Amino acid sequence: MGDGQILTVISAPPDASKLNCNSLRSSESTSSDEVLVNELTKDLLPALRRTRTRTISSSKGEDDIVTTESGQKVYTKGRPPWYDLAGKQLKKSYLIGICGGSASGKTTVAKKIIERLEMPWVTVLAMDSFYKVLNEEQHQLAAKQEYNFDHPDAFDFELLRESLVRLREGKSVEVPVYDFSTHRRAKNPKLMYGADIIIFEGILAFHKSEISDLMDLKVFVDTDSDIRLARRLERDIAERGRDATGVLEQYLKFVKPAFDMFIAPEMKIADIIVPRGGENTVAIDLIVRQIKNQLAERGYYSNGKQHSFAAFHQSLPIEFPSSLHILRETSLEKNLFRLIRTQKITRNDFLLSSTKHIQSLMEESMRFVFSDGLEGNEKANGRHKICGVSIMRTGEYLERSLRSVVKDCKIGKLLIKTNKFTSEPELYYLRLPKNICKYKIFLMDAIVSSGAAAMMAIRILLDHDVLEEDIVLLSLLMAERGVHSLAYAFPRVQLLTISVDKQINEHFRTVLGVDDFDENCVGPDCEVVQLVVSDDDPDKDGEDDSSSS
Repeated sequence: MGDGQILTVISAPPDASKLNCNSLRSSESTSSDEVLVNELTKDLLPALRRTRTRTISSSKGEDDIVTTESGQKVYTKGRPPWYDLAGKQLKKSYLIGICGGSASGKTTVAKKIIERLEMPWVTVLAMDSFYKVLNEEQHQLAAKQEYNFDHPDAFDFELLRESLVRLREGKSVEVPVYDFSTHRRAKNPKLMYGADIIIFEGILAFHKSEISDLMDLKVFVDTDSDIRLARRLERDIAERGRDATGVLEQYLKFVKPAFDMFIAPEMKIADIIVPRGGENTVAIDLIVRQIKNQLAERGYYSNGKQHSFAAFHQSLPIEFPSSLHILRETSLEKNLFRLIRTQKITRNDFLLSSTKHIQSLMEESMRFVFSDGLEGNEKANGRHKICGVSIMRTGEYLERSLRSVVKDCKIGKLLIKTNKFTSEPELYYLRLPKNICKYKIFLMDAIVSSGAAAMMAIRILLDHDVLEEDIVLLSLLMAERGVHSLAYAFPRVQLLTISVDKQINEHFRTVLGVDDFDENCVGPDCEVVQLVVSDDDPDKDGEDDSSSS
């Protein structure tokens, strides 16, 4: 939208209101609100029942998959590559800001936009997650429902802006989880990632210019005050453990004055004003068309074909990069790879032999990394202990050997799958220890072919503030093309392997029977991990300080 232009979309009004009360505008007097409160107390409250006594803020960290009416799945975590062939970021994410009064339908509008965009990678950030930590006096006021949660002073705008900036850059963000019944932040925050599209919604989304200036599109949801109050009553009683009297008193004392003073004036900076929220399908369709047009101008493609990793380095350099280190290849290793290349090896022999070679790889890697003689459980080069990160599924096969060498080693996991239509890697799941930037990282993948999955894994670690020189990629076998791709993108990452193969096939995989490494090691009938795993799932490795995305 052009500067100074505000578009208000008005479609046919809905059927008669289901509420037995008069419509109110934000400019109405307090006496009118009191009349409405009396009406709602008489007609609406008997239908309300408390079904829950605890609720938390609703940034899309709990619901990882949104299914549209047509059956299409939209992932609110994970994404295709957000970086170029040199490992650098492609473009900033498209940020949509949605503002409006309490219970105006902001979340519904966000969901409708996601459903109609038909783009599979979206992140939704709710302003409710960024309430400030209350002191003891404020806790006492909140317990008596006398604390103003609708005032700008109640929000941590500094943390909010920092989170939005990092999400736009594709980096990870620890989003607080706010408990509305205890008025405290949960112990474990949600780890979120940026995506092609970020939707940020909140009552004061436009209040700070340093935040609203980050937005590519600003949407204001304008819903009648009587409807908003009715929704707030039902929501707070049913979901947030509140009583009707407290909700109504808080509305008159805090919610409506805050709307008149801070929220309603922000309509003037909105690009689009949507009356009646999610019911206004005309407005939703217009917003979606505007977003698609602007994304097309930026060169975004929902099919993931922004660039091709597979086409990189058609002409390979003659010499290997200095970051590649081929460990001692004994006669045992040579014999194993000879059998693999001729595919004259049984599954049992493969398991037995590969286990020995992986153990040898891990021991040699420790000697290489800690050449000064430091033990694995000591600090090295100013960094803390070793942390292993496995690229699922084949990388998991190296975990046991790492634990046998470094007893107290923490383990992280990444699930990166190749899109069969675009041949691009896509991130579906990650679980990394907290403060991973303080560790020396052993990134483990049994086989590196094109290097696309390993490149995404390294980019993820960098987005978690891990230094490039603190990453070591371990692999039994690497293809020459993958080696050059990784070294070109991340020259300070050390590549350790037992052998380098010169060829990959038309599917960009090593031309070996070992291509089926996951089938040989894990088994063809083994159940594959789900695309997205919630934070509620226990960590099978016993790590108690990890976080999921």
